[in-house]
Amino acid sequence: MLGDLRVEKVVTSGTFSLDGGTWDVDNNVWIVGDDDEVIIIDAAHSAAPILEGVGDRTVKAIVLTHGHNDHVTVAPELSKETGAPVYLHPGDDMLWNDTHPGVAHEDLEDGQKISVAGTELTVINTPGHSPGSSVIHLPEAGVLFSGDTLFQGGPGATGRSFSSFPTIISSIKEKIFTLDAETKVYTGHGDGTTIAAEAPHLEEWIKRGH
Repeated sequence: MLGDLRVEKVVTSGTFSLDGGTWDVDNNVWIVGDDDEVIIIDAAHSAAPILEGVGDRTVKAIVLTHGHNDHVTVAPELSKETGAPVYLHPGDDMLWNDTHPGVAHEDLEDGQKISVAGTELTVINTPGHSPGSSVIHLPEAGVLFSGDTLFQGGPGATGRSFSSFPTIISSIKEKIFTLDAETKVYTGHGDGTTIAAEAPHLEEWIKRGH
């Protein structure tokens, strides 16, 4: 059964808005599962291509790595279409409420296990980019879904409201770089990387300061 486990990527485009600014962005949405059931990681911009990627499979959960609007845009719509619950760490409720006021979601917790397709994913709360930012670890496939916490070439941005550079550095050092070095990192935007490729540069990032 586990041989069918796979990770698929859907890229959607739209805007990210915070602190009075708006930027055009492409987002990676991840579909994890097998021929029968999947989870969706992040719900960016438009539901149609995500639903097309899912096809006729059962969606067990919609898991949001953090509450910035470009990652949660169509979470309620996806939930309505699929019947799946939406999970977001409560540390980002203020961001969620900016985009979806009055809409409820389930709480994502540090250490929470999410089952799909005969395997388990583990939630790791990694504050810094935002207080509720979380990465999703899939040990069986050697994959980490890093949201906007870790990218190829450095940590996620921390120059906007509710973010902290020292906090994101601590999260990456203590919670991500302690995972297996061969772990593939599937990011919220752009190309992926590995822990082995990024870990040697931690001190450079600290000196750089962003």
